[in-house]
Amino acid sequence: MTAIDLGLPGVGGPAQVPTTDAPQKAKDYKSDQEVRWCPGCGDYIVLNTVQGFLPKTGLKRENIVFISGIGCSSRFPYYMNTYGMHSIHGRASAIATGLAVARPDLSVWVVTGDGDALSIGGNHLIHALRRNVNVKILLFNNRIYGLTKGQYSPTSEQGKVTKSTPMGSLDHPFNPVSLALGAEATFVGRALDSDKAGVTEVLTAAAQHRGSAFVEIYQNCPIFNDGAFDAFKDPDEAAERLVPLRAGEPIRFGPSSEYGVVRSGFAGLETAKVSEVGEDALVVHDPTCADSTYAYALSRLGGPDSGQTPMGIFRQVTRTTYDDAARTQVHQAQEAEPADLERLLAGTDAWRRPARSSG
Repeated sequence: MTAIDLGLPGVGGPAQVPTTDAPQKAKDYKSDQEVRWCPGCGDYIVLNTVQGFLPKTGLKRENIVFISGIGCSSRFPYYMNTYGMHSIHGRASAIATGLAVARPDLSVWVVTGDGDALSIGGNHLIHALRRNVNVKILLFNNRIYGLTKGQYSPTSEQGKVTKSTPMGSLDHPFNPVSLALGAEATFVGRALDSDKAGVTEVLTAAAQHRGSAFVEIYQNCPIFNDGAFDAFKDPDEAAERLVPLRAGEPIRFGPSSEYGVVRSGFAGLETAKVSEVGEDALVVHDPTCADSTYAYALSRLGGPDSGQTPMGIFRQVTRTTYDDAARTQVHQAQEAEPADLERLLAGTDAWRRPARSSG
């Protein structure tokens, strides 16, 4: 057995996630549970992809944990032959934070949906990201509440007619990638459920990232929001809309790569014809840019209904993780003053009820 050095401070040297030299296959990650999603659900593709790439990481299955909240995507832990926890609505990121701090030997993953993570779980999500907790968060975005039968979600487009918005949604939707970048996540990516190669590439990079890794996955709900991302699945239209992000390369797209991304205004980006602006005007993609302004501008290029949509890794930077810092702080405190439970319990730093006056 070998180990992945995570570079963690603390007693006894760096903490390590054990790995195995024994060959692993996708079937090793499949549990004995019957997969129960609706026929045609995009979750099947993502599950298959995750089960396919995890063996290549070399991590031991007993050192991998999947935590979910509530929703269709949250059945994920049942179908993975790893440790897992089906937690409560919106709280998966909070539970994962505690686990990552307490167990540096684990690779901790969160599987959530647009409703679970961005509505009731919004605060837990942004704080896990800003703290840079060492967890991998996969947000399945189908732009609808599927488990509760078709209400609009925080990512549903304005005007969306659903069971809870019969006259059309009035809400302006979240852009999950923009939200994650605004929270200063150190790794942010986006992929499309039907693009197995793209999902594999982004998730593999996320698995190797030390810190909070957030990946939005566009995922089709065939029952309550079928065809939400069909524009990205038609070969001709996808070529016009999808903007592939490749580190170190000029950002180009189109059937013949005739379009590109250029700088616009103050810290903004826009698309243009390469023949009109020239090769030298194209932005060269750099996900390692320390300032998140660039990645944020990239995330605002457009969405499924408003034009071009970047796919790939938006940001990938290094910053001290919360769990590393927390463990270091505990170690420093123990060195400065050993723990004394009896003194803590019998100390004077407590409120006492004043004695009643006899009068």
